[in-house]
Formats: sequence, structure tokens, C-alpha cells
Amino acid sequence: MPWCNSCDRFYNPNSMAPDGSCPTCGRVIAEPPDADLKVPWHFWVLVTATGAYLLWRVIQGFAWLVG
Repeated sequence: MPWCNSCDRFYNPNSMAPDGSCPTCGRVIAEPPDADLKVPWHFWVLVTATGAYLLWRVIQGFAWLVG
């Protein structure tokens, strides 16, 4: 976690300026945050499970209409 000595405070990488500087005093306190953030793997698991559920509900709906 980035620490600013002049402000005497920890900063979250998302709360820093895009160039890695302190938002209060402007000193560079860390490397700039990575702009190429990846989507977590569990998000894709959730998307896949939701898609499978909705597909199953569509199949059930067609079966109900036919039957």
C-alpha cells in the first residue's frame, strides 16, 4: 500500500492520481496503477452459471408451451 510521508497517510491504489502521485500534496508515492485490469475468474464463473440457468429456463418454457 502506498504511503505518503508528507501527508502521513496510506493510500489505496485506486485513490491515487493516475500518475501514481498523492492526491493531496502531489508527490509521487508509487508506480502508477495498472490500467490493464483483468476481470476476476469468478466473474466468468458467475456469467457462465447465469447463462446456463437462463438457457435451462428457456428450454423449460418451450416444453411448457408444447406440453
